[in-house]
Amino acid sequence: MHTWKLQDAKARLSEVVKEATTQGPQEITLRGEPVVVVMSVAEYSILVKPKLGFVEFMRQSPLFGVDLKINRDDSSTREIDL
Repeated sequence: MHTWKLQDAKARLSEVVKEATTQGPQEITLRGEPVVVVMSVAEYSILVKPKLGFVEFMRQSPLFGVDLKINRDDSSTREIDL
């Protein structure tokens, strides 16, 4: 990520935008502290894309609808000294 001072970013905004779309996010600092990141719409869309809930995630599994037979181990627990 390229870092720009605020005054440089203001003076060269078109270059900041071009680099954001071709090279990735651009960080802008104010008094040496990072305050803003400029990024392309494509990258921003990935960040704000709604995440799947657990149920939707499981339903999209390639194993959804497969009848699995899982045998549970019915043996007793082991003895331990406390």
